[in-house]
Amino acid sequence: MQRHCEIGYRIAKSAPDLNHVADWILKHHEWWNGQGYPLGLKGEDIPLECRILSIADAYDAMTSHRPYRKAMSHDKAVRELKRCAATQFDPQLVQAFIKVVEKNRLMVDIRNQQ
Repeated sequence: MQRHCEIGYRIAKSAPDLNHVADWILKHHEWWNGQGYPLGLKGEDIPLECRILSIADAYDAMTSHRPYRKAMSHDKAVRELKRCAATQFDPQLVQAFIKVVEKNRLMVDIRNQQ
């Protein structure tokens, strides 16, 4: 499973249309505290795009149904993101992500009430 970053990187490097995102694919499972993979990058050594992607990907994974488990509620997913801030995720980006998601949910609720 941990090799998928490297495999995706190699595929993207060989495709001209994906070459510019190859590095992001390689590093999108790095953790803020340096315990991620495949390179063990830490903090701001992880590209900003990868730090953003990891939060969005985790939220999507938690709030989507999977064959092996039901989707988690938004509130529970937000609690999990907060719990993992400063270990797995950039803590400032977690706060910003939650703010954007909350605003988006509020806008959807308002539209649905009209």
